Amino acid sequence: MKVLENLLYTKEHEWLKIEGDKAYLGITDYAQSALGSIVFIELPEADTEFAEGDNFAVIESVKAASDVYMPVDGKIIEVNEAIVDDPALVNEDAYENWMVLFEIKDRSQLEGLLKAEDYKVLCSKEE
Repeated sequence: MKVLENLLYTKEHEWLKIEGDKAYLGITDYAQSALGSIVFIELPEADTEFAEGDNFAVIESVKAASDVYMPVDGKIIEVNEAIVDDPALVNEDAYENWMVLFEIKDRSQLEGLLKAEDYKVLCSKEE
């Protein structure tokens, strides 16, 4: 299982790469491995706003369908159409193949996210 040090993580197995007031968001290597072969991804439209905890995307694999939740309040700036067209890209590299780029509305919400070491501990308890 790959965990990158420069990212923040959620307990729901999503990662965030913070760049100023924006963040790239995707699912973790642990999540894509648990899901198995991903066959469908539904992403929101750009300019859509979501509150922390809102379901904003759906990922379907040969095993199950899973909702993906916003870890902080934000407005979608861009969606990664490449993974909509070829969902298996997320299985190939979950950290390269982000889902959405969004504008962070409340940076204080980032404090509730996990650092890499804490995320590794969380995953080890779930295995």
